Amino acid sequence: MIKNKLKQIWAEGRPTINGWLSIGNAFTAEIMAAQGYDSVSIDIQHGALDYSTVLPMFQAMRASGIVPMARVPWLEPGIIMKALDAGAYGIICPMVNSGAQAAEFVSYLRYPPSGQRSFGPTRVSFAAGANYAGEANDEILAFAMVETKQAMDNLDEIAATPGLDGIYVGPADLTLSLTQGRLSPGFDREEPEMIDALHRIVAACKANGIKAALHCGTADYAARAIEWGFNMTTVAGDSRLLAAAAAASVGRFRELTGRVAIGGEKGAY
Repeated sequence: MIKNKLKQIWAEGRPTINGWLSIGNAFTAEIMAAQGYDSVSIDIQHGALDYSTVLPMFQAMRASGIVPMARVPWLEPGIIMKALDAGAYGIICPMVNSGAQAAEFVSYLRYPPSGQRSFGPTRVSFAAGANYAGEANDEILAFAMVETKQAMDNLDEIAATPGLDGIYVGPADLTLSLTQGRLSPGFDREEPEMIDALHRIVAACKANGIKAALHCGTADYAARAIEWGFNMTTVAGDSRLLAAAAAASVGRFRELTGRVAIGGEKGAY
């Protein structure tokens, strides 16, 4: 089986950057995967896509050599196993609120005797190379999302879950839940109470020998997160990057042309 490059990079003590796909299009996935990310995750939870689009997106990313991952809609075995069979080398599961839920999640990613994953690696048996059944348990990554007050209350037991590879922080939902809506959702939090929560998550991960990941809006904030101890950061995503680049291009055009009419004469259009 082709080895999981994320594990190799982390073993060398280096952080990783994860790309994010919410546009259901194989060409968009191919473009993003070619930009130098270490991994790229398909957002099946909030993305504008479904499973019939997910599989060709994984196929389109194969040539780049990145580590393909997916965020599933919920803690539900069917879609988790289908995403793995389609080629995901890591699963990010939202709204994991207890150690019991984390253990349930891990069980869906591992073949017996380590878990209860059903065998039927439809595409991944070709994409991942030989001996997938014998090596997948050691190569597939399980990331539980901590994004609620309940999860923070149960942080230590979640982080201590056998077989869990890491915690992935969803800062928007975590902010909504911890502050009961007092603060609006969003990335790149600057409030002391939210930064404290992030540091608590990093500490829990380090204490249990697992990885900490954070969804960020900018590369600058992601670099700060790495300094705090996060091992992986996601920076923006396809839809936000497209919107930002388009807005910057249009804004620059408006700035340069001002009210210059066609032909170079200033005045009203």
